Amino acid sequence: MSNNNYTIRLEKVEDYREVENLVRESFWNVYRPGCSEHYVLHTLRDDPAFIPALDFVMEQEGRIIGQNMFMKTVINADGGGDVEVLTMGPICITPERGRMGYGKKLLDFSLEKAAEMGFGAVLFEGNIDFYGKSGFDFASRFGIRYHDLPEGADSSFFLCKELISGYLDGVTGVYQTPAGYYVDDKDVEEFDKNFPPKVKLKLPGQIF
Repeated sequence: MSNNNYTIRLEKVEDYREVENLVRESFWNVYRPGCSEHYVLHTLRDDPAFIPALDFVMEQEGRIIGQNMFMKTVINADGGGDVEVLTMGPICITPERGRMGYGKKLLDFSLEKAAEMGFGAVLFEGNIDFYGKSGFDFASRFGIRYHDLPEGADSSFFLCKELISGYLDGVTGVYQTPAGYYVDDKDVEEFDKNFPPKVKLKLPGQIF
C-alpha cells in the first residue's frame, strides 16, 4: 500500500537491523529500564509461529518509520481442543512520528491483510484507548482469559478483535502467549551490545 506520504510493504531481510533499531528506539525506557522488544523481534523471525506474509514495515522518504508483525497462537478452549488465533507485535511508530495517525494506518492495514488471509481473531496486550479505535475490545467480553492471570486480577490490558464476525461465538478458554515472546535478560543484554549505547532509566509508569 502506498500514497503520496508513505508506503506499507513486507519487511525484507536487508531491513532487519534498521527495524530492530527502530523498535529499540521506540520502546527504550517505556515499560522497563531499557527494553527487550528489539531482541524479541529478532528471535521471533525464526519461530515456526511467525507469519512472514504479515510482517510489515511503513516507509517514508526512504526511511522505515513503523513496523508490525503477527504470530500464530491458540486459545485452549474450555470445551476441549484449541482455537487458532493470532497475536500481534511488537508494533511501533518512530517516536518522531507519534500521535500523527501513522500508527492507526499501519494497524488497520495489517489487520485487513490478516483478515484477507482468513485468520479469525487477534488477541494481544495493549491500551484500549488506542486499539479500541480499530475495533479491539476487552478479551474478557469474549469469554477469553489471559494465561497465568489470577482470577479477579485486572485484565484490561488484554484485548481482542474478531477478524471474522462470530469467530469466537460460543468459545471460552485460556489464551496462550507464544513461547517465543519470553526471552532471557542475559540474552537481551548480549544482543543489545550490537547497538549504540543508551542509558537505562527507571521512570514513573514503567511496569517492569
